[in-house]
Amino acid sequence: MNPDALVLYSYWRSSAAYRVRIGLNLKGLAYDIVPVHLVRGGGEQHSAEHAQRNPQELVPVLAHGDRLLTQSMAILEYLDETYPDSPALLPVNARERALVRALAQVIACDIHPLGNLRVLQYLTDPLGIEESQRTEWSRHWIGVGLDAFEALLEQHGIEGDFCAGDRPGLAECFLIPQMYNARRVGLDFARWPTLARIEAACADLPAFKDAHPAAQTDAQPA
Repeated sequence: MNPDALVLYSYWRSSAAYRVRIGLNLKGLAYDIVPVHLVRGGGEQHSAEHAQRNPQELVPVLAHGDRLLTQSMAILEYLDETYPDSPALLPVNARERALVRALAQVIACDIHPLGNLRVLQYLTDPLGIEESQRTEWSRHWIGVGLDAFEALLEQHGIEGDFCAGDRPGLAECFLIPQMYNARRVGLDFARWPTLARIEAACADLPAFKDAHPAAQTDAQPA
């Protein structure tokens, strides 16, 4: 096995895998994708083969040679530390790094756990929550989290096209997939003018276009 080969176990609509695809692209790293279908047959992530890669039975998993890495935040920071000569995902300034990490964690720690597929599936079965109620659950928690994200950017005086500095990085790796999820549940972006501006600035960049769920080989019809 090539010790430098990067292989991402991914699902086209997984926001956590979407984050890592963006990060790999921003750093200009070559990688292969192995799709893991999270729904078909009860979910391929629950197979014995995938459970050996990740005992949590989740995606993404990044294989770097014979090393297996899990959790999107850890993977992205690993890439920054392992490939310091490619564009950095984190700012150099300690205060800006702290802000970027905090923004990423608004999504990774506060929004995402409440909207994760396995949580939504549990709401449906065994709890018996109806689809419309499940969608309203997602709208509420995504809205609460993105309201805070918008307020943090305002608090820190962010007025440019990105969360920190003049190019996208770790914060955008988390923000853009969550904006995709917000659109899926029909949230109105008028309440987030700064987030909408950042999303628009990222939309045409190849790193984001190539990572988009619709661009993946395992994408399903809408």
